Amino acid sequence: MKIGGKIIHFSSLSSTNDVARELSLGGEEEGTVIVADEQTKGRGTKGRAWYSATSLGLYVSLILRPTRSDLSLLPLAMGLACREAIAETYGLKVYLKWPNDLIIDRKKVGGLLLESSFSGSRPLYAILGFGLNLNHEAEDFPEELREKAISLRLACGQKINREDILNQLWPKIDFWYRIFLNGEDERIIQTFEEHHLFPRGEKILVDLNGQEIAGLFDGFSRDGALILLTSQGRRQFTTGEVSLKK
Repeated sequence: MKIGGKIIHFSSLSSTNDVARELSLGGEEEGTVIVADEQTKGRGTKGRAWYSATSLGLYVSLILRPTRSDLSLLPLAMGLACREAIAETYGLKVYLKWPNDLIIDRKKVGGLLLESSFSGSRPLYAILGFGLNLNHEAEDFPEELREKAISLRLACGQKINREDILNQLWPKIDFWYRIFLNGEDERIIQTFEEHHLFPRGEKILVDLNGQEIAGLFDGFSRDGALILLTSQGRRQFTTGEVSLKK
């Protein structure tokens, strides 16, 4: 298995994850990558639409066939890989915001989506979808996103070559994927927390299906759940939207 050993490129498609899923069901090998210049129906967490402008971003899906049955830490490991690739390629300070956002200057530069299929307790495949804002100018974003989104071009002041980030991405994914497969869970959790946007003790909000729960961030559990110290006690979340409490 070689991550990025086979790359299938599309100028436009509905969703790279959809194509990757179809290929996975057809027996496509682990490490195969789907890249698109444009997604017409890109999606993020909970099926939310992901803004995918033509040729301005990076839209990638990677086929994995993990041998571990518990995939709860795989999104965190893949987030670490993507963060490292960006930070080391462009010398930028990049943070992770649980569960799957990549943040620069407190604005979202990218995100991940992991989708998987099981036969009993055995994973048949996992698909890592990765979207990254590359060459957007501020006016390229919809008005409602301009205060929340950023591109690598805006962050580092230069045009971004997609191949530069891809060439860094494959070895980083390979490294952290092996860490995950080897069961080095504590390393994944500890490193994720080191690069998390909010440090321990920060007052945050967790939006859980429209219900906001306030508390102090207190790290992550062994299975990657976010721990929140609330007025009602210690709670763990496996899903939710996290923001700073104002």
